Amino acid sequence: MTTTAPSTRPDQVDRISQVDLAALVARREPGRPLESPFYTSPDVFAADVAGVLAHTWLFVATEAELREPGDFLTVEVGTWSVILVRDDDEVVRAFHNVCRHRGARILAERAGSVGNIVCGYHRWTYAADGSLLHAGDQPAGFDKSCFGLRPVHLRVVAGLVFVCLAPEAPADFEEVAAVVAPYLLPHQLHRTKVAAQVDLVEEANWKLVMENNRECYHCEGGHPELICTFFPTYGYAEDAIPARLRPAHERYLRAEAELERACEERGMPYRAVEDLQDRVSAFRVQREALDGAGESYTLDGRSASGRLLGDLDSPRLGRLSLHTQPNAWFHFLADHAVTFSVLPLSAERTLVRTTWLVHEDAEEGVDYDVDHLTHVWRETNEQDSVFCARAQQGVSSPAYLPGPYAASEYQVDAFTTWYLDRVKEHLAR
Repeated sequence: MTTTAPSTRPDQVDRISQVDLAALVARREPGRPLESPFYTSPDVFAADVAGVLAHTWLFVATEAELREPGDFLTVEVGTWSVILVRDDDEVVRAFHNVCRHRGARILAERAGSVGNIVCGYHRWTYAADGSLLHAGDQPAGFDKSCFGLRPVHLRVVAGLVFVCLAPEAPADFEEVAAVVAPYLLPHQLHRTKVAAQVDLVEEANWKLVMENNRECYHCEGGHPELICTFFPTYGYAEDAIPARLRPAHERYLRAEAELERACEERGMPYRAVEDLQDRVSAFRVQREALDGAGESYTLDGRSASGRLLGDLDSPRLGRLSLHTQPNAWFHFLADHAVTFSVLPLSAERTLVRTTWLVHEDAEEGVDYDVDHLTHVWRETNEQDSVFCARAQQGVSSPAYLPGPYAASEYQVDAFTTWYLDRVKEHLAR
């Protein structure tokens, strides 16, 4: 029998030509992935950076990465560059990494420590609070107070640092922070230090990276290390769990009942709060049980660090998981925390920065081994990188047509719907 291939639309042929973004948004079919240009077009990528990422709260670092006055980080988001610095009053601040003289990039290093912030071009010098201290050869009447570094909106939530690049930041973030902070506080992230940090450049659009994280449909066959502790039934409705996963689900129910008792005894919030679509600062937070020993992300589920975070008194407190749109996810265990930040580099390349935090007094080689601590997520990230690269190759093909989401991929659908709402807002500005 002879079959005829579906005709290919013009927008599926020319991946790099200028696109009609409004038409693409209007054409999206609910319950299906986005069309190819959303993942491949430089025009769409530019709109993503300017219209979506710049107008939302982005997770960029933890306070543990800026422990002392003068410690700084630089963060790149598309063509934006931001300086994060802890000032002399120990306040974390954010500034555009652009000199107020002739616009030179000021700090090129990823991280370091400074007394003052000095532009290497003409030596304009700024204090850590952003004020201009020195600008040589200026005329009489030059007012230094008018030329401080341009600030960036910054919000610290229980040790997590978020920035917003827009002139006006979404106000709903305060509501989100009020919900999320009580879940985070028992882990006392302000009393942690960085045990390891890995930057992985994935050959995929940033949205594919985020979509991949928003489901575990691929976990059972794709993440052998992770599912030693992460139940592969994540995202499934109770009445839709396949027979092969029923034994895992029964273990999950028993572990969940035990975890709920432990949380109730300690006054720790654990129930799911999910608002992934209907607000600008969309999020999801929940404490859930782990498989195996139920303590941490290791191959047997036992703790990877002998020093628990904060004043926690038990290692068996599951995983506190947090998602924030548009660029982050987090796992907080009793013994350590792992943060993931997604930073777009181009239409088809994305930086995923993973940071492992341990108690500030934990000693490497005594309380924890870095390879053991990081093993599960290093392997999982590499596996996801391969999956995302394959997805990028696939959506770049003229043969790509968006197929239906599985029921367990409802969070992917929520992410793409949320994203399209932000694009619509951008087009209406």
